Amino acid sequence: MQLRPGAAALAAPLLALPATLGASAAASLHSPAASALVVTLVLLGLVSFLILTGSISLFQDPLYCVFVVFSFVSAVDLLIALEEDGIISGFSQLFVREADPHLRTAHGLLTCYWDGSVHYGLCLGLAAAAGSRKNYRSLGLFWLGSLLMSAVVFLLGNLIGKYSPELSPSFLLNLPFLLLLTWAGRRLLQQPRALPSLSPEKIAEEQSKPLYRRPQDALLILMLILTAAFTFFRGLVVLDCPADSCFDYTYLHEPYLRDPVGYPKVQMLILLFYLLPFLLLAIHGLALPGCCCLPDCSLLCAGAVAQAQFAHLGSSLHSRTPFPYQTPDEVLGSFLVSNALYALCPGLLALRCLRSPAFFLPRARPGLRPEKKHQ
Repeated sequence: MQLRPGAAALAAPLLALPATLGASAAASLHSPAASALVVTLVLLGLVSFLILTGSISLFQDPLYCVFVVFSFVSAVDLLIALEEDGIISGFSQLFVREADPHLRTAHGLLTCYWDGSVHYGLCLGLAAAAGSRKNYRSLGLFWLGSLLMSAVVFLLGNLIGKYSPELSPSFLLNLPFLLLLTWAGRRLLQQPRALPSLSPEKIAEEQSKPLYRRPQDALLILMLILTAAFTFFRGLVVLDCPADSCFDYTYLHEPYLRDPVGYPKVQMLILLFYLLPFLLLAIHGLALPGCCCLPDCSLLCAGAVAQAQFAHLGSSLHSRTPFPYQTPDEVLGSFLVSNALYALCPGLLALRCLRSPAFFLPRARPGLRPEKKHQ
């Protein structure tokens, strides 16, 4: 039986159901070796599936198989989230309680929902594009940024948060996951960009426009400045800045930043030390032409911020977050609007780079324009 690439990627997560049952059974044995055995059997099952469906021929692009594996992981995460919210039962409860209790937190559940919906859809689209030999670099970078933010915040939060004493040896199973993700990111960045066929004159004309003739870019720069200021402010809040404004914001607007689970603090620090420098680079790249790295960086950051804000918004309102750390009803409207706009800004920047890439192409050096030949 030969399945099309998209169908093969869609069918692979069917192994998620027996895998969660097997993981729960292994967790009941209280043996790390049993958990490792289940993971090994699942990976062997995925490889067997690829061979039986004829998809093994797609190893010409190894990233196809990576997308299939991650689509399987996304399906498992969706089952975990549905069971923890009481929609289904009997599949993964024992595994979550014994092997990875961190998934029972509000942040863990929201991460699983994002993984089981957005990441799953992205993996299907990427697998279909890889199987059809189409360019998927841009979509892949968005997926990479989202998955990196999800993994780094969750793992660091587990290590430093209040649940760190409950870590089990199964936590080490995340290391192969990170290594595979790092390798996939390196492969994506090595792929050639899909550059538009623009003449040098068109590129020069686009790059010669001053900022006042680009009102959309001017508005986007203003949004980036506000986003950078908000990023810096929330970074100061989680660093326990003694200013009255930080104290009031923590207790009256976003008390979830004080939650001892560790995830909100880790997330705000990552945004402070990594997103803030990028926002300053983006402001410079929109003001002056020729910032070649901005399109790739904007896609990575758009995916990362979208995932981060989804988890942050949902966790701030979820019933599993203790009541003192939930967003007060009095500021719910402003909280939702400010955080939604915060997530929207990097996405608008990425869209700007994709739709009009000429402004970000390398600038031609003076004196290198080809001269006309005289016969």
